[in-house]
Amino acid sequence: MTMRDLLDAQRAAFMAELPVSLDIRKDRLKRAAAMVRDNAARFCDVLSEDFGHRSRQQSMITDIAASVSPLDHARKSLDRWARREKKPVMFPLGLLGAKAWVEYQPKGVVGIISPWNFPVNLVMSPLAGVFAAGNRAMVKTSEFTPATAALFEELAPNYFDPTELAFVSGGPDVGKDFASLPFDHLLFTGATGIGRHILHAAADNLTPVTLELGGKSPAILGRSANLEQATERVAMGKMLNAGQICIAPDYLMVAAEQEAEAVDGLVAAASAMYPTLLSNPDYTSIVNDRHYERLTAAIDDARVKGAEVIVVDPAREDFGASNARKLPLHIVRNPTDDMVVMQEEIFGPILPVRKYDSIDGAIAEVNRRDRPLALYYFGSDAGERRKVLDRTISGGVSLDDTIFHVSMEELPFGGIGPSGMGAYHGEAGFRTFSHAKSVFKQSRLDVARLGGLKPPYGKVTDTAIKRQIG
Repeated sequence: MTMRDLLDAQRAAFMAELPVSLDIRKDRLKRAAAMVRDNAARFCDVLSEDFGHRSRQQSMITDIAASVSPLDHARKSLDRWARREKKPVMFPLGLLGAKAWVEYQPKGVVGIISPWNFPVNLVMSPLAGVFAAGNRAMVKTSEFTPATAALFEELAPNYFDPTELAFVSGGPDVGKDFASLPFDHLLFTGATGIGRHILHAAADNLTPVTLELGGKSPAILGRSANLEQATERVAMGKMLNAGQICIAPDYLMVAAEQEAEAVDGLVAAASAMYPTLLSNPDYTSIVNDRHYERLTAAIDDARVKGAEVIVVDPAREDFGASNARKLPLHIVRNPTDDMVVMQEEIFGPILPVRKYDSIDGAIAEVNRRDRPLALYYFGSDAGERRKVLDRTISGGVSLDDTIFHVSMEELPFGGIGPSGMGAYHGEAGFRTFSHAKSVFKQSRLDVARLGGLKPPYGKVTDTAIKRQIG
């Protein structure tokens, strides 16, 4: 069966099923959670196989629990989300008995193109909104995580009919063809450059698109920040999944006179969390040789162009003699704009540290770059915090921590501009994957005549016009 045949079969089944009852939606959400929960150990195994090594506990947190939680949340919240919303009727129609409301209807078949960095969570978390809204789904998995993709293809038929949920695997050509299908909605999570191609492909079908991209997400340490706590939290967010996270802090900004102390704090925190790296089960490998070489080339580029690079390697291990693709945290001091680490999203355990003289200078630094997917601010100065929130634009923000806003299921998750468009998670996901249908019910009275809309026009018409325009 071709991808187009599969799409046609899903759409036919969807149309035959309309309306999609809340019980059916809840059942799909329950089965989706069971697919992950029942096979958690196998998913952790294949995730580690795909990465070379991936922390089992991290996979349980970031891919298993973080998949089951939004599915369960959607199932429990669906009755509230799906209620029709009564809307006010323009005067004087409401007084005459007219009514207006919005009801949320499923769109049909949603395509999901998932990335490799969280290849379970970034399939299942979107499915929470897709299934809650009453849709069916086709998923294109990443070619960089083939073992995880194969497990999805093996398990899905045990929980879903292929007209409800189906998985497609393959390389860039398959991805291009997938994006070109006439879905009723398409969600892509991945790099900004590829997102542009996805948008072009979807445009021919006028397919609405949600893009979850990335960019250079800054972390700003205000002068009032607790440096020990803040640097520990930045280090934790940067080293989770070895920095292979779209919302990882991409670069750090700190007041010039506090830069040395901040760097010491990063070194101390990273060393405490990861006293060893090569044989440490808690520390994840870089996903493949290509990305490892990209990251090491960026480090070399920074050194050649004059940066000081601090390698946080407390056990003094020989990474050159290992093929484990484990990369220690590299802190880049005095990075300049001509360095790769300040031009591209890093997506790995490299942290440039920039100095600022004033918070206005730090804000200007953020604003002269593309709008990021995330922004992090640390500090107890309420006025400064408000200034950062008001004068920067980003997809989302965590204050006094990193990463955590993504785990708040009722906060919309999405980017803006080059970091994405649209949002999902929680109720926002339900809305994204639903069509908000406007419904107006007229009263039994001859409203057109009373409002002067019915020819022949005359004084009643003139009075109605005058009333409306003042």
